[in-house]
Amino acid sequence: MCGIFGIIGKDCEAGKLAYFGLYALQHRGQESAGIAVIDEQGALRYHKGMGLVPQVFTENIIQGLPGNQAIGHVRYSTTGASQIQNAQPILVPLPDHSAAVLAHNGNLINTAELRTELEADGVVLQTTSDTEIIGCLLARHYAGDPVAALAAIAPKLKGAFSLVLMCRDKLIGMRDPYGIRPLCFGQLVNGGYVLASESCALDITGAALVREVQKGEIVALTVEGASSLVYDKTRPAALCIFEYIYFARPDSYIQGRNVYKAREKFGELLFQEHPVEADAVIPVPDSGITAAVGFAKASGIPYEAGLIKNRYVGRTFINPSQIMREIGVRLKLNPLPEVLQGRRVVLLDDSIVRGTTSAKLVKLLRDSGAREVHFRVSAPPSVSPCYYGIDTPLKSELIAANYSVPEICRKLGADTLGYLSLKTLRTAVGQEDCGFCQGCFDGLYPAGVPQGDELGLVYKA
Repeated sequence: MCGIFGIIGKDCEAGKLAYFGLYALQHRGQESAGIAVIDEQGALRYHKGMGLVPQVFTENIIQGLPGNQAIGHVRYSTTGASQIQNAQPILVPLPDHSAAVLAHNGNLINTAELRTELEADGVVLQTTSDTEIIGCLLARHYAGDPVAALAAIAPKLKGAFSLVLMCRDKLIGMRDPYGIRPLCFGQLVNGGYVLASESCALDITGAALVREVQKGEIVALTVEGASSLVYDKTRPAALCIFEYIYFARPDSYIQGRNVYKAREKFGELLFQEHPVEADAVIPVPDSGITAAVGFAKASGIPYEAGLIKNRYVGRTFINPSQIMREIGVRLKLNPLPEVLQGRRVVLLDDSIVRGTTSAKLVKLLRDSGAREVHFRVSAPPSVSPCYYGIDTPLKSELIAANYSVPEICRKLGADTLGYLSLKTLRTAVGQEDCGFCQGCFDGLYPAGVPQGDELGLVYKA
């Protein structure tokens, strides 16, 4: 789920713009952040640390990162522990005594096999991250052209990946053959380009969106222009559909469609599939807000803020431990009894994964006086693990994989429960004919699963 960013331009203070770009992508990862720059003399500088972007970077640190090229990364860990050794971007020493810097979003499913192969050849790995694996493979296949090296190693990389690679005078973006993880690029007014996981990070730099990097494509960007190499045309498109549901910021555009409008449509269609009589539509902030707007619009039931969010607490879902998730819920949301007392409410969220948070929210509303709680979810039931970069790896952790909808409803303590159907979800994004990775909903994985884990019972990143 990580956020990646890259910029190359003329007199553009790339380090500062990378800082703002990462700020715009903070929702994609809160565990660590890093920025690397190359100055006009070719000198490489970088800084990274654990925590949020403004915690890792002070004004003095940013001032010490001059240059017209930069890449940055905010991390949400899947493969590799949440520790400074695995923070990105990473340095990749090349055989010609130059260096590249790499940032990666996604998750490889064959990391263990690649690690064994490299170690058998005498490579000493310093981290537990699959990003280092990619960097080592790149260095081994490098013969002067980084684009050719990336194309050469692509067949070895199984799973989901979007990459940003910075070399002297060149910024390179690469997307896996299925396009599972997002990547786009835009053009700066004064010349040069920006690469980012989402278009919202282009907006903050003033870059105009050019297009998305296509599946199986490598783009090479310089101050003078852009070139492209499609290294794989054979695989079907399979963008992670959860980008529309949860990951992407509402002001981003994916496949030409605004994420906010897509989520609003989810809510409208959710009411059509699961109508209910109620007095108020209450979103779980922030994840359920946009769909709740659509649900209220379609139903005529007033939209109200029955849960108030502490804006200084991060997304509980992406904290790496269950204990932190539970503490996060208690810190994060506070109910408004004046809005809830004696009323029938629709509680709307974008997903139910483990169910622990959802049950606590239902109880919060009831304890605050809600007479009825009707839970509505603007996504289908999550019944299978994700192998491509989301921290829900075991079927045993997914409530919908183990219980029916009526059983889940009882476990949550809700009066009724309704999920958006998969067919309607695809209709809502306006891309019925486009391919998506929806393995979390149907158990079908375009890029395969780790060897021996076809049932999703043993894999733990």
